[in-house]
Amino acid sequence: MKLLVDDQDVYAYTGAKEFDAARDPLIFVHGGGLDHSVWLLQSRYFAHHGRSVLAVDLPAHGKSGGQALASIADMADWVVRLMDATGIETATLIGHSMGALVVHEAAARHPGRFRRIVALGISVPMPVTDALLGAAKANEHDAFDMINVWGHGSRAHMGGSQTPGTWMIGAGVRLLERSAPGVLYADLNACNNYRHGLESSALITCPVHLILGSDDRMSPVKAAQPLLKALADARVTIIDDCGHMLMAEKPGEVLDLLIAALREPAS
Repeated sequence: MKLLVDDQDVYAYTGAKEFDAARDPLIFVHGGGLDHSVWLLQSRYFAHHGRSVLAVDLPAHGKSGGQALASIADMADWVVRLMDATGIETATLIGHSMGALVVHEAAARHPGRFRRIVALGISVPMPVTDALLGAAKANEHDAFDMINVWGHGSRAHMGGSQTPGTWMIGAGVRLLERSAPGVLYADLNACNNYRHGLESSALITCPVHLILGSDDRMSPVKAAQPLLKALADARVTIIDDCGHMLMAEKPGEVLDLLIAALREPAS
């Protein structure tokens, strides 16, 4: 689905169903340097089970035009402008990694617009190492390699893909290789600079469900504990034997957990 937001072309995957803003919409937000394709299984399922779906490509990502947004706050406000452009009054937000920070900040800044949020692979703050930032700033391939080596759990390094015939780490590297120069650095820098997230948590009024990987080295489970304490209405589920790339490593489990989370009472 092609949209126009801020006078820029934007792409959002609708799960191969016609989008209807009145059908309890879900908005999926990808992580740094990635695009809507990380949500194909989950978004398609909900689109074929009674929900309208927008799995967005953020500006300068995937099939969307424009420039990469400089901060998590900018991305959060952009999501609301996307909603306005499609006639969505209220929605449920689902985000991964950087996208998890985006949905967190969006719910804080625009509390009346969201029924619930689900955040995968989140920690607040979400610091990025100098080595990774430096490689991304220089547009070095090492940045793609570091993300995929650190981002996948030990099981993924030995195969074990739930999608037959696919190589998780290789696919992850290839997806980042498709990003335009400077985009990954802009995303990582935005994550690294998001320092007021715990203060934002106090402003979130909708239910929050965190889904974390037990072996996540980029956003470890222990790093999410301050966020859980700061949120007024939060639940957490931990997926065993899973790293930061939850939708690639455990796609079925992620889908099942999303189905369960969206059945919980909403505000």
